[in-house]
Amino acid sequence: MTLSERYSGVLSYFRENVPLADSELHFGNDYELLVSVILSAQCTDKRVNMVTPALFHRWPDVESLSHASAEDIYPYIKSVSYPNNKAKNLAAMARKVMQDFGGKIPSNVDGLMSLPGAGRKTANVVASILYKEPVVAVDTHVFRVSRRIGLSRGTTPRAVELDLERHIPESVRPVAHHWLLLHGRYICTSRAPKCRQCPLTSWCAHFKSENS
Repeated sequence: MTLSERYSGVLSYFRENVPLADSELHFGNDYELLVSVILSAQCTDKRVNMVTPALFHRWPDVESLSHASAEDIYPYIKSVSYPNNKAKNLAAMARKVMQDFGGKIPSNVDGLMSLPGAGRKTANVVASILYKEPVVAVDTHVFRVSRRIGLSRGTTPRAVELDLERHIPESVRPVAHHWLLLHGRYICTSRAPKCRQCPLTSWCAHFKSENS
């Protein structure tokens, strides 16, 4: 099987069977999405969705959050992973948005990456969801699934991102992130992939190697 055939098969399956896929984070605007994605690093969306209602009630926009200290924020997010660092990043992010971007969340990847707590993955997620930028955010799920299926041999998230963007049409990239992420979250899990339930075995390099 060629790489092109593998991509064609995987993308065709998702297009036909999962035409609509979106983030499982709960948000109402660009500010809430950015905060939620920052909090979701190495943490589950379910946990993030549990803490953000109170957080957004206390600080409903970036301007109000810019007046908060890390110590103010910490009690609201203490149940997520790395709450100390994330509290510091959220406070610093809000101040930078106010000071450098006039209170507007940046609408491009470079601007988003300049914010504390927003690495490339976070920037790509926000840019693809809000602005339909033709980028593919590579988190741990996308990284694992892409390598396991055989869509990429990249050994870093950036290398995998470039491989995916090289082979996935621009119009599909925003939703492709969610396809691969959700597949990794519920089927192609890290420790015990559910290969018997997987609809992608016809194109999966891992499945072929395990059953040859």
